Amino acid sequence: MVDPKQLDDLVRRLAASMPKGVQVLQEDVTRSFRATLESGLDKLDLVTRDEFDVQAAVLARTRSKLEALEAKVAELEAAAPAAAKTRSAKTATAGTGSASAGHRKPKQTD
Repeated sequence: MVDPKQLDDLVRRLAASMPKGVQVLQEDVTRSFRATLESGLDKLDLVTRDEFDVQAAVLARTRSKLEALEAKVAELEAAAPAAAKTRSAKTATAGTGSASAGHRKPKQTD
């Protein structure tokens, strides 16, 4: 969340920027500013810098893996038509022999 020191610094700067007449009530104003800021910041879905950095690293690793997988899929897709052509050529060559070449009956032994 927000560093309490940063919040205190912001509250002090806001209180110092108030007109002189209001600065007399500085303690009340400071408490009010702090409560308002904390309430507003709590409503925001904020993460710490460390949490953000961890998630950014996870995203980078995931993106890298995705790119590697996309390259592999593209490689396999490119190889698929060549493999299909090779298979169909072998099938056509096997079919040119004698009719029983592909389906031979086992020899009978007496």
